[in-house]
Amino acid sequence: MSAVAATTTAAATDAERVHPDLRWRGDQSVLTGSLLSLYRRLDAVFARLGTLEHAPEVQYPTLIGAEQLGRLDYFRSFPHLCTFASNLDRDAENLTAFARGPGLGPDGGVALTRMAPVTHVLTPAACYHVYVDRAGEELAAFTAVTTRATCFRREAYYAPLERQWSFGMREVVGLGTADEVKAFLDRGRDRVESLIAAWGLSIAWTPATDPFFDATKNPKYLAQKLDPVKTEMVHGGRLAIGSINFHRNFFGDTFAITRGGEPAFSGCVAFGLERWVRAILDVHGLDPGGWPALELAAAAVFRD
Repeated sequence: MSAVAATTTAAATDAERVHPDLRWRGDQSVLTGSLLSLYRRLDAVFARLGTLEHAPEVQYPTLIGAEQLGRLDYFRSFPHLCTFASNLDRDAENLTAFARGPGLGPDGGVALTRMAPVTHVLTPAACYHVYVDRAGEELAAFTAVTTRATCFRREAYYAPLERQWSFGMREVVGLGTADEVKAFLDRGRDRVESLIAAWGLSIAWTPATDPFFDATKNPKYLAQKLDPVKTEMVHGGRLAIGSINFHRNFFGDTFAITRGGEPAFSGCVAFGLERWVRAILDVHGLDPGGWPALELAAAAVFRD
């Protein structure tokens, strides 16, 4: 058995052990029953963090323009994570050749003919759409937005509820001056800490390099290494279930979003939803009867 096959088999076995309402497809989780309910309940609580910031909820497309990610230097920084939206060249002869072909090749992959140019990518992070959507805006005041996206990141290996090709991400994004954004992130951290305590969880706030920059390919890394802009919420000493991110004015400058005539600063509070499900299971067990009353605990936190 190959190392990849062994890893996949072990992951499938782990999924069966994790919870009966979880099915594993080798790189993505299928949730049903109580786990799907827990996933939705967690997302609803995190969305309410946006309500406290008067943040409208926005539903963005699954696809994001390759041109927009190119402006972020994403392809040079993270070529290994990209999942491209591709399609066949629509030339009739090319389509006919594909239709008459075998469909699948001997390696299990699609037996492709000539491809059209790749112009879109499956969303790698929920907040990217916010900056694209606000491009060219002059903000009259601090502005917050919340969104949930199915995000896609190609990884070296996968594990149920922990590392998946596609996964749910809820973010609350703030844009404004540096002081406004820092105050927003401080409020977010305080509220998350209160939720974690109320839910009987324990996390370590751990500085990490920002996912928008790669240490070996982006010169902006040096500045963020000296002054970390990403702090992860680490569960069990190993699993980052969310993060607090201060982007400085990188996105404001890149997308010409301004506040007071200057490039806007931005930041986000992000939650990996399947990973929060895993944390609940790790701490409180498989029986839904033992899970914390998420909404009741949140109500006390959100009283402000």
